[in-house]
Amino acid sequence: MALINRITRLFRADLHSMLDRIEEPEALLRQAVREMEVDISNDERRLALLQHEQAQLSRRSQDLNESLSHLDDELDICFDSNEEGLARGLIKQKLELKFTQKLVDDKCEGSVAAVSQLKQRLQENQARLASVQQKLELVKDAESRSKGQFGEDREYGADYTAAQDAVSDDDVEVAFLGEKQRRVQS
Repeated sequence: MALINRITRLFRADLHSMLDRIEEPEALLRQAVREMEVDISNDERRLALLQHEQAQLSRRSQDLNESLSHLDDELDICFDSNEEGLARGLIKQKLELKFTQKLVDDKCEGSVAAVSQLKQRLQENQARLASVQQKLELVKDAESRSKGQFGEDREYGADYTAAQDAVSDDDVEVAFLGEKQRRVQS
């Protein structure tokens, strides 16, 4: 029974090795890097738009505050002159401005929250991109070492123990740190 398990494990390992070579991990990682760079670029553009919108909302809020202050001055004049009809019209304008200001302030608060979330997501995506780029470099280094050690036209049934010996302690440490960093960020 142990012999069958060992043989099965050997076939499975060889099959997985062939699939790894067919998938070309370097090409997959390069594609992942391209996609992540596009996502980050889109997020950066969206962040710039949100920040611009936030600045416009802030200016609009200031304008509304100035208008309310001006209306208060006019209301003082109307009440001092006993012009209640004019005061009613100004009070209506004041109520409309206060309502508009509340809407603008609510939008501004929502914009602040959206900017904060987008900045956080952007930082997380940039960290993931750095991690994938590190993995890509490791794969490139491993492939260049394996090509240098085994030649360009290496066959799938080649001796894999030599490839295991090609991984240095430094490679293990770098991969360990990358994995640790990825798990801390998740």
